[in-house]
Amino acid sequence: MSTLYHHNLPTEVSSWEDRGSVKPVYLDDEPLRHRHLKTARMKPSGDAISGRIPLMGNQDLEWHQLWVDEQMEHFYKNADGDECLFIHDGEGHMDSLFGTVHFKKGDYLVIPRGTIYKLHFNSLPVRMLAIISYGPIEIPRRYRNEYGQLLEHAPFKERDIRVPSELPVHSERTPTQVMIRARGRHTLYTHPYHPLDVVGWDGYVFPYAFNINDFQPITGAIHMPPPIHQTFAGHNFVICSFCPRMLDYHPEAIAVPYNHSNVDSDEVLYYCND
Repeated sequence: MSTLYHHNLPTEVSSWEDRGSVKPVYLDDEPLRHRHLKTARMKPSGDAISGRIPLMGNQDLEWHQLWVDEQMEHFYKNADGDECLFIHDGEGHMDSLFGTVHFKKGDYLVIPRGTIYKLHFNSLPVRMLAIISYGPIEIPRRYRNEYGQLLEHAPFKERDIRVPSELPVHSERTPTQVMIRARGRHTLYTHPYHPLDVVGWDGYVFPYAFNINDFQPITGAIHMPPPIHQTFAGHNFVICSFCPRMLDYHPEAIAVPYNHSNVDSDEVLYYCND
């Protein structure tokens, strides 16, 4: 939970406009087979919201691919779930209720449900992916002690997590629009004030950035199980980072992973290397 102190009443709305459903429509189940989605061939289109192309999902999450060639027109708030954005290339900053978060190539941006934000890119186009989780996106429990602190064996540390760096306060009464996603629909709200009017906040729920290059792979003498790559945890799913690491170094180890089956889950691999 976090408590935010606003200059204006957050409930003050001048008008609203229905922008239609954004619920993904999935294909019926088809024969089980491998699929290769060549997302690098996508054409740049839209901004960080309008350019989202849903590729897959289920009752727990949605996966959207983007190649952004426009700056965001409106502020945005996703009331349907947490978001994890991966910045494939490009850099910029995110203005939010909690302050400014700067991002760069290789960053995960974790944005809690209900956060009003806008992304600003230094140059375009920018490739991204967006994972919308209907439940919280968290740091895996086994990386934390009973007080929530990261343990010594965790593949990253608190200092690697970049929280909002400054909090610009907008007290001006300037009509501003916010696109809200709730119950699978977009609604455009117009507030008679700038929505980033928070003068201070306190709590443990806030947006942050984490760079994949700060992930410290766990190694071993013999082959390590897939959970060592886990970066974030969601309800019924995980997000992993497969980074360069020292191969298994036991004299009789099989350095290249042997054939195996993860029968309890569907796997989706996103290749972001050059």
